[in-house]
Amino acid sequence: MIIHIDMDAFFASVEVREHPELEGLPVVVGGPSATRGVVAAANYVARRYGIHSAMPMSQATALCPTLKIMSVNMPLYVSVSRQIHEIFNRYTPDIEPLSLDEAFLDVSGSLRLFGSAAEIARRIKQDVRQELKLVASAGVAPNKFVAKIASDIDKPDGFVVVEEAQVQAFLDPLPIKRIWGVGKKTEQKLLNYGISTIEDIRRQTPRWMQDRFGKNGEQIYQLAHGRDRRRVVPDSRAKSISSETTFVEDISDRNTLSGWLINLTEQVAARLREKELTARTVNIKIRFQDFNTVIRSKSLGESTAQTQKIWQAVKALYDQTLPAGAVEVRLLGVGVSGFEEENQQQGDLFSEDIKYDSLDEVSDRINQRFGKLKIHRGWKK
Repeated sequence: MIIHIDMDAFFASVEVREHPELEGLPVVVGGPSATRGVVAAANYVARRYGIHSAMPMSQATALCPTLKIMSVNMPLYVSVSRQIHEIFNRYTPDIEPLSLDEAFLDVSGSLRLFGSAAEIARRIKQDVRQELKLVASAGVAPNKFVAKIASDIDKPDGFVVVEEAQVQAFLDPLPIKRIWGVGKKTEQKLLNYGISTIEDIRRQTPRWMQDRFGKNGEQIYQLAHGRDRRRVVPDSRAKSISSETTFVEDISDRNTLSGWLINLTEQVAARLREKELTARTVNIKIRFQDFNTVIRSKSLGESTAQTQKIWQAVKALYDQTLPAGAVEVRLLGVGVSGFEEENQQQGDLFSEDIKYDSLDEVSDRINQRFGKLKIHRGWKK
Protein backbone atom coordinates (compact mmCIF):
# COMPACT_ATOMS: atom_id res chain seq x y z
CA MET A 1 0.00 0.00 0.00
CA ILE A 2 1.07 3.55 -0.72
CA ILE A 3 0.43 6.63 1.43
CA HIS A 4 0.18 10.11 -0.01
CA ILE A 5 0.69 12.85 2.57
CA ASP A 6 -0.29 16.40 1.63
CA MET A 7 0.11 19.24 4.10
CA ASP A 8 -2.94 21.49 4.32
CA ALA A 9 -2.26 25.06 3.08
CA PHE A 10 1.36 24.46 4.03
CA PHE A 11 3.04 27.87 3.63
CA ALA A 12 0.07 29.73 5.11
CA SER A 13 -0.30 27.23 7.98
CA VAL A 14 3.36 27.62 8.91
CA GLU A 15 2.95 31.41 8.99
CA VAL A 16 -0.13 31.16 11.21
CA ARG A 17 1.77 28.83 13.53
CA GLU A 18 4.63 31.33 13.72
CA HIS A 19 2.22 34.25 14.23
CA PRO A 20 -0.64 33.09 16.49
CA GLU A 21 -2.36 36.48 16.15
CA LEU A 22 -3.29 35.41 12.61
CA GLU A 23 -5.38 32.47 13.82
CA GLY A 24 -8.89 32.62 12.33
CA LEU A 25 -7.99 35.39 9.86
CA PRO A 26 -7.73 35.16 6.05
CA VAL A 27 -4.02 34.67 5.32
CA VAL A 28 -2.05 34.27 2.11
CA VAL A 29 1.63 33.86 1.42
CA GLY A 30 3.05 35.65 -1.60
CA GLY A 31 4.47 38.86 -2.82
CA PRO A 32 6.61 40.78 -2.92
CA SER A 33 3.93 43.43 -3.47
CA ALA A 34 0.16 43.60 -3.60
CA THR A 35 0.28 44.99 -7.13
CA ARG A 36 2.69 42.57 -8.80
CA GLY A 37 2.71 39.62 -6.41
CA VAL A 38 1.22 36.17 -6.77
CA VAL A 39 -0.55 34.08 -4.12
CA ALA A 40 1.72 31.13 -3.33
CA ALA A 41 -0.64 29.69 -0.71
CA ALA A 42 -3.93 30.59 0.94
CA ASN A 43 -5.32 29.30 4.22
CA TYR A 44 -8.81 27.88 4.33
CA VAL A 45 -10.29 31.08 5.74
CA ALA A 46 -8.97 32.99 2.70
CA ARG A 47 -10.29 30.31 0.36
CA ARG A 48 -13.83 31.06 1.49
CA TYR A 49 -13.44 34.36 -0.37
CA GLY A 50 -12.54 32.53 -3.59
CA ILE A 51 -8.80 33.11 -3.17
CA HIS A 52 -6.48 30.39 -4.41
CA SER A 53 -2.81 29.81 -5.22
CA ALA A 54 -1.40 31.43 -8.39
CA MET A 55 -4.00 34.21 -8.20
CA PRO A 56 -2.61 37.74 -8.68
CA MET A 57 -2.31 39.42 -5.29
CA SER A 58 -4.23 42.43 -6.57
CA GLN A 59 -7.21 40.19 -7.31
CA ALA A 60 -6.94 38.48 -3.92
CA THR A 61 -6.98 41.80 -2.05
CA ALA A 62 -9.97 42.93 -4.11
CA LEU A 63 -11.87 39.80 -3.02
CA CYS A 64 -10.85 40.28 0.61
CA PRO A 65 -9.67 43.80 1.62
CA THR A 66 -8.79 42.54 5.12
CA LEU A 67 -6.48 39.86 3.75
CA LYS A 68 -3.26 39.33 5.71
CA ILE A 69 -0.32 39.00 3.31
CA MET A 70 2.85 37.26 4.51
CA SER A 71 6.07 37.33 2.49
CA VAL A 72 7.41 34.05 1.17
CA ASN A 73 9.93 32.58 3.62
CA MET A 74 11.36 29.65 1.70
CA PRO A 75 14.18 28.75 4.14
CA LEU A 76 11.63 28.40 6.94
CA TYR A 77 9.37 26.17 4.82
CA VAL A 78 12.35 24.03 3.80
CA SER A 79 13.30 23.66 7.47
CA VAL A 80 9.77 22.61 8.45
CA SER A 81 9.60 20.26 5.45
CA ARG A 82 12.79 18.60 6.71
CA GLN A 83 11.12 18.05 10.10
CA ILE A 84 8.11 16.48 8.38
CA HIS A 85 10.39 14.13 6.47
CA GLU A 86 12.12 13.16 9.69
CA ILE A 87 8.71 11.97 10.90
CA PHE A 88 8.20 10.03 7.64
CA ASN A 89 11.58 8.35 8.09
CA ARG A 90 10.48 6.86 11.39
CA TYR A 91 8.10 4.64 9.46
CA THR A 92 9.76 3.99 6.07
CA PRO A 93 12.87 4.92 4.09
CA ASP A 94 10.91 4.71 0.83
CA ILE A 95 9.82 8.34 0.48
CA GLU A 96 9.30 10.18 -2.81
CA PRO A 97 8.92 13.94 -2.28
CA LEU A 98 6.77 15.78 -4.82
CA SER A 99 7.38 19.19 -3.29
CA LEU A 100 8.06 20.67 0.13
CA ASP A 101 4.55 19.82 1.33
CA GLU A 102 3.67 16.45 -0.19
CA ALA A 103 5.18 13.03 -0.68
CA PHE A 104 4.43 9.41 -1.51
CA LEU A 105 5.45 6.76 1.01
CA ASP A 106 5.74 3.04 0.27
CA VAL A 107 5.17 1.30 3.60
CA SER A 108 4.99 -2.29 2.35
CA GLY A 109 8.22 -3.11 4.21
CA SER A 110 7.06 -1.52 7.48
CA LEU A 111 3.82 -3.35 8.18
CA ARG A 112 5.28 -5.88 10.63
CA LEU A 113 6.83 -3.10 12.69
CA PHE A 114 4.01 -0.56 12.76
CA GLY A 115 0.81 -2.29 11.70
CA SER A 116 -1.34 -1.58 8.65
CA ALA A 117 -0.73 1.21 6.17
CA ALA A 118 -3.81 2.96 7.53
CA GLU A 119 -2.39 2.82 11.05
CA ILE A 120 0.95 4.21 9.84
CA ALA A 121 -0.81 7.09 8.06
CA ARG A 122 -2.83 7.83 11.18
CA ARG A 123 0.32 7.90 13.31
CA ILE A 124 2.09 10.23 10.89
CA LYS A 125 -0.85 12.65 10.97
CA GLN A 126 -0.83 12.54 14.76
CA ASP A 127 2.95 13.09 15.00
CA VAL A 128 2.79 16.06 12.62
CA ARG A 129 -0.03 17.64 14.61
CA GLN A 130 1.48 17.08 18.05
CA GLU A 131 5.11 17.87 17.26
CA LEU A 132 4.85 20.52 14.54
CA LYS A 133 1.40 22.02 15.25
CA LEU A 134 0.42 21.49 11.60
CA VAL A 135 -2.30 19.51 9.84
CA ALA A 136 -1.75 16.90 7.13
CA SER A 137 -4.21 15.05 4.93
CA ALA A 138 -3.50 11.41 4.09
CA GLY A 139 -4.65 9.04 1.39
CA VAL A 140 -3.91 5.32 1.57
CA ALA A 141 -4.37 3.14 -1.52
CA PRO A 142 -2.75 0.41 -3.64
CA ASN A 143 -1.14 2.90 -6.05
CA LYS A 144 -0.05 6.53 -6.43
CA PHE A 145 -2.99 7.72 -8.51
CA VAL A 146 -5.66 6.53 -6.10
CA ALA A 147 -3.66 7.55 -3.01
CA LYS A 148 -3.29 11.12 -4.29
CA ILE A 149 -7.02 11.45 -4.98
CA ALA A 150 -7.77 9.95 -1.57
CA SER A 151 -5.63 12.53 0.25
CA ASP A 152 -7.38 15.39 -1.54
CA ILE A 153 -10.99 14.31 -1.37
CA ASP A 154 -11.73 15.20 2.23
CA LYS A 155 -9.45 18.18 2.92
CA PRO A 156 -8.58 19.74 5.29
CA ASP A 157 -7.44 17.14 7.83
CA GLY A 158 -8.49 14.38 5.45
CA PHE A 159 -7.95 10.68 6.07
CA VAL A 160 -9.22 8.29 3.39
CA VAL A 161 -8.27 4.63 3.01
CA VAL A 162 -9.06 2.77 -0.22
CA GLU A 163 -8.45 -0.98 -0.12
CA GLU A 164 -7.72 -2.93 -3.30
CA ALA A 165 -11.25 -4.28 -3.52
CA GLN A 166 -12.71 -0.80 -3.05
CA VAL A 167 -10.80 1.04 -5.79
CA GLN A 168 -13.48 0.91 -8.48
CA ALA A 169 -16.31 1.78 -6.10
CA PHE A 170 -14.23 4.73 -4.85
CA LEU A 171 -13.37 6.06 -8.31
CA ASP A 172 -16.61 5.44 -10.21
CA PRO A 173 -18.75 8.31 -8.87
CA LEU A 174 -15.98 10.91 -9.09
CA PRO A 175 -16.08 13.62 -11.80
CA ILE A 176 -13.86 13.08 -14.84
CA LYS A 177 -11.69 16.10 -13.98
CA ARG A 178 -10.20 14.05 -11.12
CA ILE A 179 -8.20 12.03 -13.65
CA TRP A 180 -4.69 13.18 -14.55
CA GLY A 181 -4.74 14.23 -18.18
CA VAL A 182 -8.27 15.60 -18.18
CA GLY A 183 -7.95 19.35 -18.66
CA LYS A 184 -10.72 21.77 -19.52
CA LYS A 185 -10.79 20.94 -23.23
CA THR A 186 -10.70 17.18 -22.69
CA GLU A 187 -13.33 17.49 -19.97
CA GLN A 188 -15.64 19.43 -22.29
CA LYS A 189 -15.12 16.94 -25.09
CA LEU A 190 -15.97 14.05 -22.77
CA LEU A 191 -19.04 15.90 -21.51
CA ASN A 192 -20.15 16.38 -25.11
CA TYR A 193 -20.14 12.59 -25.42
CA GLY A 194 -22.28 12.33 -22.27
CA ILE A 195 -19.34 11.19 -20.13
CA SER A 196 -19.26 12.97 -16.76
CA THR A 197 -17.98 10.43 -14.23
CA ILE A 198 -15.04 8.05 -14.03
CA GLU A 199 -17.50 5.17 -14.30
CA ASP A 200 -18.67 6.56 -17.64
CA ILE A 201 -15.08 6.42 -18.94
CA ARG A 202 -14.64 2.88 -17.64
CA ARG A 203 -17.64 1.75 -19.69
CA GLN A 204 -15.95 2.80 -22.94
CA THR A 205 -13.45 0.65 -24.84
CA PRO A 206 -9.73 1.42 -25.11
CA ARG A 207 -10.10 1.77 -28.89
CA TRP A 208 -12.96 4.27 -28.49
CA MET A 209 -10.83 6.40 -26.13
CA GLN A 210 -7.76 6.22 -28.37
CA ASP A 211 -9.68 7.15 -31.51
CA ARG A 212 -11.00 10.32 -29.87
CA PHE A 213 -8.18 11.32 -27.50
CA GLY A 214 -5.07 9.68 -28.92
CA LYS A 215 -2.34 8.42 -26.61
CA ASN A 216 -3.81 10.45 -23.75
CA GLY A 217 -7.05 8.51 -24.17
CA GLU A 218 -5.31 5.23 -23.33
CA GLN A 219 -3.84 6.73 -20.15
CA ILE A 220 -7.21 8.16 -19.11
CA TYR A 221 -8.81 4.76 -19.69
CA GLN A 222 -6.22 2.95 -17.55
CA LEU A 223 -6.51 5.45 -14.71
CA ALA A 224 -10.30 5.19 -14.80
CA HIS A 225 -9.77 1.51 -13.99
CA GLY A 226 -7.48 2.44 -11.10
CA ARG A 227 -4.34 1.15 -12.83
CA ASP A 228 -1.07 2.92 -12.06
CA ARG A 229 2.18 0.94 -12.10
CA ARG A 230 4.53 3.76 -11.08
CA ARG A 231 6.71 2.93 -8.11
CA VAL A 232 7.71 5.17 -5.23
CA VAL A 233 11.21 6.47 -6.00
CA PRO A 234 13.05 7.44 -2.79
CA ASP A 235 14.82 10.78 -2.71
CA SER A 236 18.17 9.03 -2.25
CA ARG A 237 17.79 7.44 -5.71
CA ALA A 238 16.21 10.43 -7.44
CA LYS A 239 18.25 11.96 -10.23
CA SER A 240 16.54 15.34 -10.07
CA ILE A 241 14.87 17.82 -7.73
CA SER A 242 11.80 19.60 -8.99
CA SER A 243 8.74 21.50 -7.91
CA GLU A 244 5.61 22.16 -9.93
CA THR A 245 2.12 23.48 -9.51
CA THR A 246 -1.14 22.91 -11.36
CA PHE A 247 -3.27 26.03 -11.31
CA VAL A 248 -6.89 26.00 -10.15
CA GLU A 249 -7.67 28.16 -13.17
CA ASP A 250 -5.56 28.42 -16.34
CA ILE A 251 -3.38 31.54 -16.35
CA SER A 252 -2.45 33.76 -19.31
CA ASP A 253 -0.96 36.78 -17.49
CA ARG A 254 2.78 36.66 -18.04
CA ASN A 255 3.67 38.62 -14.91
CA THR A 256 1.68 36.14 -12.84
CA LEU A 257 3.41 33.20 -14.52
CA SER A 258 6.82 34.82 -14.02
CA GLY A 259 6.06 35.43 -10.33
CA TRP A 260 5.13 31.80 -9.87
CA LEU A 261 8.31 30.64 -11.62
CA ILE A 262 10.33 32.71 -9.14
CA ASN A 263 8.59 30.93 -6.27
CA LEU A 264 9.26 27.49 -7.77
CA THR A 265 12.89 28.41 -8.43
CA GLU A 266 13.40 29.45 -4.81
CA GLN A 267 11.89 26.16 -3.62
CA VAL A 268 14.20 24.07 -5.79
CA ALA A 269 17.33 26.09 -4.95
CA ALA A 270 16.59 25.94 -1.22
CA ARG A 271 16.14 22.16 -1.40
CA LEU A 272 19.47 21.84 -3.22
CA ARG A 273 21.27 23.81 -0.51
CA GLU A 274 19.52 21.88 2.24
CA LYS A 275 20.79 18.60 0.71
CA GLU A 276 24.27 20.13 0.18
CA LEU A 277 24.08 19.47 -3.56
CA THR A 278 24.75 21.51 -6.67
CA ALA A 279 23.20 20.93 -10.11
CA ARG A 280 24.45 21.39 -13.66
CA THR A 281 21.17 21.23 -15.60
CA VAL A 282 18.04 23.35 -15.21
CA ASN A 283 14.69 22.59 -16.82
CA ILE A 284 11.23 24.05 -16.93
CA LYS A 285 7.93 22.38 -17.67
CA ILE A 286 4.94 24.19 -19.13
CA ARG A 287 1.58 22.51 -19.69
CA PHE A 288 -0.89 24.47 -21.76
CA GLN A 289 -4.69 24.52 -21.66
CA ASP A 290 -4.92 21.84 -24.38
CA PHE A 291 -2.68 19.61 -22.21
CA ASN A 292 0.23 19.93 -24.60
CA THR A 293 3.30 19.77 -22.36
CA VAL A 294 6.67 21.30 -23.23
CA ILE A 295 9.88 20.59 -21.31
CA ARG A 296 13.02 22.60 -21.99
CA SER A 297 16.49 22.16 -20.46
CA LYS A 298 19.61 24.28 -20.21
CA SER A 299 23.10 23.14 -19.21
CA LEU A 300 25.02 25.53 -17.00
CA GLY A 301 28.68 26.36 -17.33
CA GLU A 302 29.26 24.93 -13.86
CA SER A 303 27.29 23.18 -11.19
CA THR A 304 25.46 25.49 -8.76
CA ALA A 305 22.92 25.77 -5.95
CA GLN A 306 22.74 29.53 -6.29
CA THR A 307 19.22 30.90 -6.60
CA GLN A 308 20.29 33.74 -8.88
CA LYS A 309 22.01 31.47 -11.41
CA ILE A 310 19.15 28.97 -11.48
CA TRP A 311 16.65 31.81 -11.93
CA GLN A 312 18.64 33.25 -14.84
CA ALA A 313 18.45 29.87 -16.61
CA VAL A 314 14.76 29.44 -15.78
CA LYS A 315 13.94 32.93 -17.08
CA ALA A 316 15.85 32.31 -20.33
CA LEU A 317 14.03 29.01 -20.89
CA TYR A 318 10.69 30.63 -20.08
CA ASP A 319 11.26 33.46 -22.56
CA GLN A 320 12.27 30.98 -25.27
CA THR A 321 9.40 28.57 -24.66
CA LEU A 322 6.32 30.71 -24.13
CA PRO A 323 4.85 31.56 -27.54
CA ALA A 324 3.91 35.09 -28.52
CA GLY A 325 0.36 36.24 -27.91
CA ALA A 326 -2.17 35.08 -25.36
CA VAL A 327 -1.74 31.51 -24.13
CA GLU A 328 -3.45 29.68 -21.29
CA VAL A 329 -1.07 27.81 -18.95
CA ARG A 330 -2.31 24.96 -16.77
CA LEU A 331 0.93 23.86 -15.06
CA LEU A 332 4.40 25.23 -14.40
CA GLY A 333 7.41 23.33 -13.09
CA VAL A 334 11.08 23.95 -12.37
CA GLY A 335 13.68 21.22 -11.94
CA VAL A 336 17.41 20.62 -11.67
CA SER A 337 19.59 17.58 -12.31
CA GLY A 338 23.20 16.55 -12.83
CA PHE A 339 24.11 16.63 -9.17
CA GLU A 340 27.49 17.13 -7.51
CA GLU A 341 28.34 17.29 -3.86
CA GLU A 342 28.58 20.92 -2.75
CA ASN A 343 32.13 20.48 -1.48
CA GLN A 344 33.28 19.39 -4.94
CA GLN A 345 32.80 22.95 -6.15
CA GLN A 346 35.81 25.27 -6.04
CA GLY A 347 34.80 28.89 -6.04
CA ASP A 348 36.72 31.87 -7.37
CA LEU A 349 37.51 34.08 -4.41
CA PHE A 350 37.10 37.23 -6.54
CA SER A 351 34.02 36.10 -8.45
CA GLU A 352 30.65 37.81 -8.12
CA ASP A 353 29.37 34.32 -7.23
CA ILE A 354 30.72 34.88 -3.72
CA LYS A 355 28.29 37.77 -3.30
CA TYR A 356 25.27 35.73 -4.38
CA ASP A 357 26.34 32.64 -2.40
CA SER A 358 26.67 34.83 0.67
CA LEU A 359 23.26 36.36 -0.01
CA ASP A 360 21.71 32.88 -0.13
CA GLU A 361 23.49 31.81 3.05
CA VAL A 362 22.67 34.95 5.01
CA SER A 363 19.04 35.07 3.92
CA ASP A 364 18.62 31.36 4.75
CA ARG A 365 20.01 31.91 8.26
CA ILE A 366 18.01 35.08 8.95
CA ASN A 367 14.74 33.61 7.72
CA GLN A 368 15.16 30.38 9.66
CA ARG A 369 15.99 32.26 12.85
CA PHE A 370 13.28 34.92 12.76
CA GLY A 371 10.52 32.97 10.99
CA LYS A 372 9.63 35.88 8.69
CA LEU A 373 11.25 37.02 5.48
CA LYS A 374 13.46 39.99 6.35
CA ILE A 375 15.36 40.12 3.05
CA HIS A 376 13.70 40.44 -0.35
CA ARG A 377 15.63 39.41 -3.42
CA GLY A 378 15.58 41.96 -6.24
CA TRP A 379 14.83 40.08 -9.44
CA LYS A 380 15.74 41.45 -12.84
CA LYS A 381 13.01 41.09 -15.42
